[in-house]
Amino acid sequence: MFSRKSSKFLTYFTILISVGTLGFYVIGGDEWSLIDSFYMTIITMTTVGFGEVHPLSDLGRLWTSFVIVFGVSGFLYMLSEIGAELVEFRVYKENQKKRKIRKMKNHYIICGYGRMGAVIAKELHEKNHPFVVVELDQEKVDKISALGYQSILGDATIEKTLEEAGIHKAAGIVVCLNNDPDNLFVTLTARSLNHDAFLVSRCSQINNKPKLKQAGANKVVNPYTAGGHKMAELLISPELEDTVSLSLSHGIVDLAIDEVNLTNLNSFHGVKIKDSTIREEFNLIIVGLVNGDGSYEINPDPELLLNADHTVMIMGQKRELEQFKDKFPSHTHI
Repeated sequence: MFSRKSSKFLTYFTILISVGTLGFYVIGGDEWSLIDSFYMTIITMTTVGFGEVHPLSDLGRLWTSFVIVFGVSGFLYMLSEIGAELVEFRVYKENQKKRKIRKMKNHYIICGYGRMGAVIAKELHEKNHPFVVVELDQEKVDKISALGYQSILGDATIEKTLEEAGIHKAAGIVVCLNNDPDNLFVTLTARSLNHDAFLVSRCSQINNKPKLKQAGANKVVNPYTAGGHKMAELLISPELEDTVSLSLSHGIVDLAIDEVNLTNLNSFHGVKIKDSTIREEFNLIIVGLVNGDGSYEINPDPELLLNADHTVMIMGQKRELEQFKDKFPSHTHI
């Protein structure tokens, strides 16, 4: 597409320069060399404003006007064609991107690329999950494209935009726009277009949570409440590796995860996981195990023998994990 246009313009200007040079050479007579004629043609075509190489006759001035008209008009036409080609190429790339998105299925749609949307996109990308970001800001879309993510430039509150993002084939949708009214509207629209996708919505005001649930959200997340709760838990219990809160119908369950090095816990050396009584006595479970050489096992075999080189990852309710720590105060954390 570009090579064809380039070839056409190259031929045009080659002919114009050749004809212009020949004209000046013939009209100028003995005083004009081919170099003088070529130079005069170039400065005339480009209208740089340099003086004449040699004094021109009336016929020479007419020939100069001829070169200017065809040179400038050709140059302007070339610029307009290149501009049209660039627009056409951008449209082509955009349509190509939309075709790729239309072929996607069982993917995720992220509505909004603020701080929360950026984190979600990064997580999905690192875990190789297909996803599309819907964002109204062109500058943000450019950043998204630079990262190699699929994106749609458009308003997520408009049904057509969600359809372009492949909402009918999506496995999950996360709505994280800047305000609750927009999140509510997009949640309602998304649910009406896809009844089966798992839908997570962000809310800024906790009293809007029931409305978002009623609109069709499977889960509603308030980042300020969730983040504040987690920071408070880590502040109260800084020795814990991590905490998780589950909101159930009967209340909130606080789960904690801790890494325990067995070097100083002699009572566990040479004991099978199933015989360690950690589950029976403390209602805790060993979800992972790190060996002395750095290798690890998730959900280790209950028949595995524990030893001093092991570090176990224990999960359970925070109060029960604290009881374990009270009984084994000498244990160390990684």
